[in-house]
Amino acid sequence: MPQNRVFALKFASVYPLYVQKAERKNRTKEEVDQVICWLTGYSRAGLERQIEQGSDLETFFAQAPALHPNSSLIKGVVCGIRVEEIEDPLMQKVRYMDKLIDELAKGKAMEKILRK
Repeated sequence: MPQNRVFALKFASVYPLYVQKAERKNRTKEEVDQVICWLTGYSRAGLERQIEQGSDLETFFAQAPALHPNSSLIKGVVCGIRVEEIEDPLMQKVRYMDKLIDELAKGKAMEKILRK
């Protein structure tokens, strides 16, 4: 089965798009970082390292310290697909990140985004 093209995307090319999306809705880069760090377990320095190294999304998630235990609580639709029903574990992680950024841009409270 051919690898999905999404996995080969550089995190460094996707990250600024997340920041732009959030900033257009009066959210901050720091909030984007907080959400991504919550999901992946990266520190802010670790996140910066991944950007500098030019890691693709597959490597980004493979090297992530630990997916947050509450990530399974992320539910909803991204690109017309329910994230909780995605079978490929890597694609599900990518869509979790997309869903969290969507929630941030829609003005949802940080406490709810981080499933507290």
